[in-house]
Amino acid sequence: MDIFGLLQNTLNWLIHPQTLAYALAALGLAVHFGYTGLLNMGVAGFMAIGAYGYAMSVLHLGLPWYLAMLVALVAAAIFALILGIPTLRLRADYLAIVTLAAAEVVRYLLTTTVFDEWTNSADGLAQYHDSFRGSNPLPEGTYGIWPWIYNEQGWWMRVFGILLVAGAAWWVWSLMRSPWGRVIKGIREDEDAVRALGKNVFGYKMQSLIFGGVLAALGGIVISLQSAVVPSFYQTNLTFMVWTALLLGGAATVFGPIVGSMLFWFVMSLLDYALPALANMGILPISNIQAGILRFIIVGVALMLLVIFRPQGLFGNKKELTFAK
Repeated sequence: MDIFGLLQNTLNWLIHPQTLAYALAALGLAVHFGYTGLLNMGVAGFMAIGAYGYAMSVLHLGLPWYLAMLVALVAAAIFALILGIPTLRLRADYLAIVTLAAAEVVRYLLTTTVFDEWTNSADGLAQYHDSFRGSNPLPEGTYGIWPWIYNEQGWWMRVFGILLVAGAAWWVWSLMRSPWGRVIKGIREDEDAVRALGKNVFGYKMQSLIFGGVLAALGGIVISLQSAVVPSFYQTNLTFMVWTALLLGGAATVFGPIVGSMLFWFVMSLLDYALPALANMGILPISNIQAGILRFIIVGVALMLLVIFRPQGLFGNKKELTFAK
C-alpha cells in the first residue's frame, strides 16, 4: 500500500470544494435542526436549487457570477417560503417526510425533458465557469505546500469556498447570540411556552427555514464551481451524508458542522483508498466494487454508534439536543 499516496489523497479532502460545500450545507442544517428543531430531510433540494440557479443564471441569463449567486440564493429563499407555508405546522416526523419528498420533486423536475431548454434534463449543465474563473485574483501557476498543491483555479475555488464557510460560520454564530437566536432555541425546547410569551412561532420557524436553506444553497453553488451540475448528484443520499457530517461534529454548534464535514470526507477518502488496496493485497477477501460498498457500510455503522453513544457529536452539548433527551 502506498502510504504516501494515501496521506496525500486523504489530506487533500480537508479543503476540497466538496468538503467546503458540505460544511455550508451542514451549517444550514444546524440552523434548521440543531437550533430550531426542524427535522429537514430535504437538504439536497436546496443544494440543487443553488447549483442550478447559479448555472442557469450564467448560461441563460448571461449574468456575471456574483449576480448569478444572488439569483440562486433568492430562488432558495423562495423555495423555503413555498415549502414552509404548508409544512411548518406539521409534527417533526411529518415535516421530515414532506421535505424529503420536496427534494425529490425538485430533482425530478430537473431531470424531466419538459424543462430541457433550461436544465438540459439528465445531462445537466456545463460550460458556465468562465465568469467566475475570469475574476480569479490569484497569480498563475501551480504552487502550494504538500499535499495542497494546485494551479491558480484550484486555489481560487478553495479560497473562495473557505471565505464563504468562514462568513457563514460568523453569521450563524452572531444570529444565535442575538435575541432572535434565543427565541429560536426556545422554540426548539418548548414552542408552546414561546407562543405563550407572545412570539410568532410560525414566523420564526419560517425565518429559520429560509436562513438555513440559503446556506445549503450556497453549498450547492460551491459544488457547481468545481465541475458540471447533474441532477443525479442531488439524490437522497446527499441529504443523508450532510446529516452524517452534522451529527459527527455536533448539531447545535457552529464549528461542529465544519469539522464534521472535514472528518467525514477524510474518513470516506481514507476508506476509498485503503479498502481496495487491502482487497488487492488479498488481506480482504472482496472485490474492488465490494470494497467501495463496504466503506458506506462502515460509515453507516459508525454513525449508528455515534448517535447511540454520543448523540451530541464531537463538539456538542447533549443537553441542547431534543432527540437526546
